[in-house]
Amino acid sequence: MSKSNNLPYRQGVGVMLFNTSKQIFVGKRIDNKSAWQMPQGGVDRNEKAVDAARRELQEETGIISIKIIKQSDKTYTYDLPDNLIGKIWKGKFKGQTQTWFLAEFTGKDSEIKLDQKNPEFKKWKWVDLKELPNLIVPFKKKLYQDLIDEFKAFIY
Repeated sequence: MSKSNNLPYRQGVGVMLFNTSKQIFVGKRIDNKSAWQMPQGGVDRNEKAVDAARRELQEETGIISIKIIKQSDKTYTYDLPDNLIGKIWKGKFKGQTQTWFLAEFTGKDSEIKLDQKNPEFKKWKWVDLKELPNLIVPFKKKLYQDLIDEFKAFIY
């Protein structure tokens, strides 16, 4: 029996951000040697999902120059692997339920600043859409593939 059965899901948001070359922004996490991910985070009490997405993007990357293209048609859910339950989010959650946003980056790369108050990423890069599933931690791979399937028609 999994130790997560009685835990709730954390309410979150994520941003699939693309540039003028139709590449996707990913950051390499400080707390994981090999994992890259798109910006994401939690939703504060009484905060709208779109506002949380903009806030999280700015807190993690410094980016404010965006145009929201689309909100995901559904919420996406993932479970943490057992070895991470109790280690992140103060042990309060078994995974996340997320609303995702597709956004176009309208600024210049010089706007991207990872040295934020509570930094999450140590590196960043733009990648082709097809590369995304190979960069993410295995337990989020299906979620990323589903996001690509939902958003790709709005990028090209």
